[in-house]
Amino acid sequence: MTLKQRLYRIIFESDTYTGRMFDVWLLVFIVLSIAVVMLESMPAVRELYHSKLISLEWFFTFIFTIEYFTRIYCAPNRKKYLFSFLGVVDFLAIIPTYIAFTFPDAQTFIVIRAIRLLRVYRILKLYHFVRAGNLLLLAIRRSLRKIFIFMMFILILVVMLGSIMYVVEDGKNGFYSIPLSIYWAVITLTTVGYGDIVPVTALGKFLATFIMLLGYSIIAIPTGIVSVEMSRTFRDRTESDKECHGCGEPNHTPTANFCRICGARLDHIS
Repeated sequence: MTLKQRLYRIIFESDTYTGRMFDVWLLVFIVLSIAVVMLESMPAVRELYHSKLISLEWFFTFIFTIEYFTRIYCAPNRKKYLFSFLGVVDFLAIIPTYIAFTFPDAQTFIVIRAIRLLRVYRILKLYHFVRAGNLLLLAIRRSLRKIFIFMMFILILVVMLGSIMYVVEDGKNGFYSIPLSIYWAVITLTTVGYGDIVPVTALGKFLATFIMLLGYSIIAIPTGIVSVEMSRTFRDRTESDKECHGCGEPNHTPTANFCRICGARLDHIS
């Protein structure tokens, strides 16, 4: 196995001891770096420990920079990684510090200060450790059509309920127009209830109670749709995984004919 393949197994996989240790230490650095960013935003702490916080920030940036370029080096498809979600997150984790260093007197510029706040998005690097994240995204993608139909139904429902409420309250008590009444219906259906618009009539209160009870059951529907698709996706992924008998690599697509690590044929591998 070449150096590039070894680095790939350590950085992108976690089925080895070194891979797991890499993930653990990377997780520690991510959490600590986010803590440093938060502490730096506190005036009292920044005034007392400014130089130490800056040193820690550069230390974490150095670590993440090495990680970023190592990922680029050992990624099978570098362009795909660079423009992937995780690739962009890894880039955003390091670039703000370098921009601030390039413009040392730019603390007063709002744009640069906003860019420095991008360091908070290092928390998205935790996505590296959410193995079920891909399954969730795939399940949501498969559920989009059903969710779209459901949202269209909700849109029709709130328009009808808002229009009815406008008539029931006779255009008074905050229900001055149908759009305002639809806004109230959405807020009530989602059980948020800001309280800025409140029905006064008996029929209006009864309708509001019905909408609130309806909201509890409606909120559960998209959750159920995604849960079913996630369960189905997990089952399909488990059944279709191919493991190489040569090197033991388990992560192959159902249509793969050769191992992506050692190149062995997968024709007779289940």
